[in-house]
Amino acid sequence: MKFLAITLIAHGPDPLTGETKSTTERFREVVDNAVLAEELGFDGFGVGERHERPFISSSPPVVLSHIAARTSRIRLFTAVTTLSLLDPVRAYEDYATLDHLSGGRLELIIGKGNGSAQARLFHVTAEDQWDRNREAYELFRRLWREDRVTWEGRFRPSLTDAETWPRPLQRPIRVWHGSATSKESVDLAAYYGDPLFSANVTNPIEPYAELVDHYRERWEHYGHDPADALVGAGSAGFHTARTSQEAIAAYRPIYEARVALFRRSGVEPVFHSLEDAVERGSILVGSPQQIIDKVLRYHRRFGHEVMHIGADADGLTPARHRAALELFQSEIAPVLRKEIPSRPFPAAPAVPAISGSAAAAHQSTAATHQSTATSTGVPA
Repeated sequence: MKFLAITLIAHGPDPLTGETKSTTERFREVVDNAVLAEELGFDGFGVGERHERPFISSSPPVVLSHIAARTSRIRLFTAVTTLSLLDPVRAYEDYATLDHLSGGRLELIIGKGNGSAQARLFHVTAEDQWDRNREAYELFRRLWREDRVTWEGRFRPSLTDAETWPRPLQRPIRVWHGSATSKESVDLAAYYGDPLFSANVTNPIEPYAELVDHYRERWEHYGHDPADALVGAGSAGFHTARTSQEAIAAYRPIYEARVALFRRSGVEPVFHSLEDAVERGSILVGSPQQIIDKVLRYHRRFGHEVMHIGADADGLTPARHRAALELFQSEIAPVLRKEIPSRPFPAAPAVPAISGSAAAAHQSTAATHQSTATSTGVPA
C-alpha cells in the first residue's frame, strides 16, 4: 500500500485554544508538513482546492510549486483539482509548468468540487457542473497529449490548431478521479481507464464501496482489463498512540469541537461521537494495531492500493502530531505495505543535469549574491 498525506488548508481558530494563525504562518505550516512527510517516508503529499471559507487552498499550483522546491522525492498531488470551475487551458498551463518545476513528480486528482459559495463565485450550477467537469477534462487530456488541438465545446471558446506551452515533462500524466457521492466521476474514470480516488470521509463505508463496485463494473464495460483498475481511498481523521485510550483521549476534544462547528453551521454530523465515528466511519484513531485492522477491513471492501491521511495537526500539539506520524511510519505502514501489495508510482522522468559550465556560472552568481548580501547586511 502507498500512503499520502493531504491538506485542504483549512484556516480558522485552533479547536482547543481558539487562536488563529496568520495566513502566512498557515501556508508555512503546510510547506513544513510536506517536508516532514517526505522525511518520514510518505509516498505523496496532496493539496486540495477550495474557493470558499474556511479554506485558503484556492491556488494549489502555487503551493505545490513551493513544496516542490523544498522536497526532492515525494510525489505531489492535487486533492482535488476542480476542473468544473476552471478554464482547462489555464489549468493545463499551470500544471504543465509545475510538472517541470517538480521534476515530473506531479499527479492530479480531478473532480467537480464541493461547496455552493465557490459554485456561485464561478457561475457554475448544479445542472451544469458535471457537464463542465467532463468537458474540461476531455480538453485538458487532449492538451496534455497533443501538440496542436482543434476543439469545440459548450463552456469555453473553441480552439483551432492551438498550441499550449510549455509542453509537459510527463507525457502522459496520471490523472485520478475524485469520487464522493455520485456515479458521474466514477463513470468518467472508468471510460478513460483512469484510477479512482474515493473520498471516504463523511459516511459509513457502504455508499463509497458501492461506487467502487460501480467503477469496476464500468471499467470492464468499457473494455479495460480488470487487473488494471486502480483505487485509492481517503480517511476522515488520524491520530495514533501506543494505546487506544491515549489516542482517544487526545483526539476527543478535537472531534467534539469539529462536531460543534458543524452544528453551528446547520449541518448535523453523521457520527455523533468519536466512538461512533471510529466504529462506523473511516476515521483512524486508536492504537497501531487497531488502525491496521481497520485499514485491512476497508481494503477487503474497496480493494484499494493507496490511502491518504490528514497532514494537519488539527489541534494536536506539533510534538504529538509528529509522534503520531512517526508511529504510523514505524509500526503501521510497514505492516500495511506488506499485507496490501501495490503497484509502483510512476517514476519521475530523467531530467538532464546542469552542464559543468552552467553549474559553474550558477555557483559564481550565488557566491556574488552572498558576498554582496554580507557586505551590505541584507539577508541572502
